[in-house]
Amino acid sequence: MKMRSVVLTATSIVIGVLLIAAFISVAKVDPHATLRQLAGANRVAFLRLAALMAFNIFLSGLKWQLMDRVIRRESDAALSKSTFFAVTSAGVALGQLLPIQVSMVIARVLGTQLHGRALTRGTVGTVFDQGSDFLIVCFLIPASLLTHFSGSGPVVWLGLAVSMALLAIATVGGMVGVVQRLAAHFAAGAKAASNRWRRGCTDLIQSGLLERNLVRKLLGISILRFVVVVLMAGETSHAIRSTIPIWHLAAAMPFVVLSSALAITPGGIGVNEFTYATALSMFGTPLAAAAQWALANRALTAAAAFAVAICTAGGLLLSSSRKFYRRRNALEAAAKTEVATSFLRG
Repeated sequence: MKMRSVVLTATSIVIGVLLIAAFISVAKVDPHATLRQLAGANRVAFLRLAALMAFNIFLSGLKWQLMDRVIRRESDAALSKSTFFAVTSAGVALGQLLPIQVSMVIARVLGTQLHGRALTRGTVGTVFDQGSDFLIVCFLIPASLLTHFSGSGPVVWLGLAVSMALLAIATVGGMVGVVQRLAAHFAAGAKAASNRWRRGCTDLIQSGLLERNLVRKLLGISILRFVVVVLMAGETSHAIRSTIPIWHLAAAMPFVVLSSALAITPGGIGVNEFTYATALSMFGTPLAAAAQWALANRALTAAAAFAVAICTAGGLLLSSSRKFYRRRNALEAAAKTEVATSFLRG
């Protein structure tokens, strides 16, 4: 099993590298110009990008926290808010080297390893976290397509996107109801369903994950995350002094998020770049400029993800060290007090 995982990981990395090479060739990107852009990137814009990355990770961790409260049993240990953030940041950083779906599951399962039912809490949390993001972009894609085919501009896209996002929130009850009925059908013992499938559907119904208010909160956070990701793309443009309009980035983003969810390459490498360049060109950005921006965005986003993960790990290590020394000093003080008391009594 481990060998199979290694082979699959190596294969996905090779595919990603080949896709990037093909992307550079097809889009006629000048790698040296991209490197010069990165070398001269605006540091303040990069710091803003890293701050937005941290906020995006916080929102992902918040969604996981909301779901964990529902599925956590009394025998499971609760996770602190800092742990939710730290584990999620590690998953995002690892997602630059592995497919994001795999990296988040690995990070969250390992992060809850000592807290009870790690596989369930890590896997279910990731499925619902990414699933709510996926659902929102499915609603936003029609807004981008209608804007493109009608030849409209930013005002029309924004109006359609807001309308579709509100529609997603408004139809939560109906969507949850459909899922509940399907789960109840299979849980009742449909002939085509295996025992494991029936048991899984029963657990889903009883877990509370299909509670309408919870799903509505998850979708609301996913909408906010989409806005943050667009702002991150805007900061990439500021960092490399690109002139791509931010509404082009926003309209292209649903296609990119969708491709990331389906990609098997590390962090969607290669797939994301092709999707960005194609989608941006749909809205009027020259292909060469879109392709060069996509490569720069890959590098700066990965750097921001690792920067947040490293700073978070360093902060946790420093906090743990302080707690250790405080505990040790307290024990030493208590021991000295005990010795002094014993001496006086003697």
